[in-house]
Amino acid sequence: MLELLLALGGLVLLRDSVEWEGRSLLKALIKKSALCGEQVHILGCEVSEEEFREGFDSNINSRLVYHDLFRDPLNWSKTGEALPGGPLEALRALCRRTDPGPVTVALDSLSWLLLHLPCTTLCQILHALSHQDSCHGDSSPGEQVHVLGLLHEELHGPGPLGALSSLAQTEVTLSGVMGQASAHILYRRPQQRPTHQTQWFSILPDFSLELQGGPPLESQPNPDPHTPSTAGSTAPWAEPGYQPHFL
Repeated sequence: MLELLLALGGLVLLRDSVEWEGRSLLKALIKKSALCGEQVHILGCEVSEEEFREGFDSNINSRLVYHDLFRDPLNWSKTGEALPGGPLEALRALCRRTDPGPVTVALDSLSWLLLHLPCTTLCQILHALSHQDSCHGDSSPGEQVHVLGLLHEELHGPGPLGALSSLAQTEVTLSGVMGQASAHILYRRPQQRPTHQTQWFSILPDFSLELQGGPPLESQPNPDPHTPSTAGSTAPWAEPGYQPHFL
């Protein structure tokens, strides 16, 4: 599942909720990228660096480049520890990076960034960041850029959600039932129709991922969380024995 989420490159949008948090899956993807030898840049906004690194072993932590916006997001302390220019300049610096080879950029979180930046500005930067590989005509597939964006979808209206969704090559909506987490995954491959997949999983303490079979079928929710269920709403003219009534 982790390999599939990272296969297309570009923006991987992780949509979580109060009931089903997505930071653990974000950290599982970060660990997978680091173990594949990719450079991993993390823009941390919502939790401290110490808390974010917790659970990774020293080998993984040594491969992470952490950009801290949590400690002093607007550089009020003037101590030099904060990122100069705030979140906007931090994102632009990631766009200007010249590191060779494949890279993963993790944004924790897009919801925090939406509270500090206009939606249009954030979308423009995300597009530039996730298409860095295509800006160089001689880039190989092995040098693609992965952008992992955590989004708390309950905090935003349909406008920002739709704008960010349209930028994503891979979109993951987290939900679950009976205590089991599920990921509804939407893949957008170039020149192909979007495809959907649902995976049931759990995240282990070391941020490895374990696939599960899921709960019984009768207790599972509608597989597409963006499409309302039509169960029980059969049109009357489709029912056996229906007789039309004319006035």
